[in-house]
Amino acid sequence: MIQRVNPHIAPPSGLLIDHLNLLVDLDRSLPVLDLACGRGRNGLLLAKHGVSVVFADRSASVLEVVGTHLSDADLSGRIWQVDLEKPGTEPLAKVSFGAIMGFCYLHRPLFPALKRAVMPGGLVIYETFTVDQGRLGRPNNPDYLLQPGELRETFQAWEIIHSFEGLRPNPERYVAQIVTRRPRP
Repeated sequence: MIQRVNPHIAPPSGLLIDHLNLLVDLDRSLPVLDLACGRGRNGLLLAKHGVSVVFADRSASVLEVVGTHLSDADLSGRIWQVDLEKPGTEPLAKVSFGAIMGFCYLHRPLFPALKRAVMPGGLVIYETFTVDQGRLGRPNNPDYLLQPGELRETFQAWEIIHSFEGLRPNPERYVAQIVTRRPRP
C-alpha cells in the first residue's frame, strides 16, 4: 500500500501510483525530473522508494516546502529553482533524465526539449487538463488545456505504455494521461 510521505501535502497522483514500478525499476544512472513540482507530492513518493529526484519549480517558496519535507523524512532529492517558461532560455537543453513526470502543468513550447532531455529507454509520465475541463470550471484558459488527442500525438513516435483521455473522479476532472518510453537507438 502506498502511504503519503507527509499529511500536509496532497496524495500522489493515481497515475504515478499505478506505474510506480516502472520508475522504481528504471536505470538509476540518471534522476527523475518532477516538472513544475509544486509541493512535491509526486517526487516525494519516488524519493521514499529510493529514486533520485530533481524537484523543479519556479517558486522558491514551494521548493522550500519540498526541502523541508525531504529533510523531515530523511529523504534525498535535488531542488532546482527554474522558470521553464522564461523566453529566450532553454533550461532542459543540457540536462538528461531517466524520466520526466509532469502533472497539472502545460507549456507546449517545452515539449520538444522535454523529449530530448529523456534518455533513450527513459519514461515520460504526464497528466494535465483537457479543453473539456472548462465544463467543470477551472482551469479554463485554453493555453493551459490540451486539445483532443494532443498529448498522444506529441509522443506518437514513442512506445505508449498507457494513454487515457476523459473524465477522472476524486476530484472530478477532464484530463489526458500518458506513460510513454523513449525509443532506444
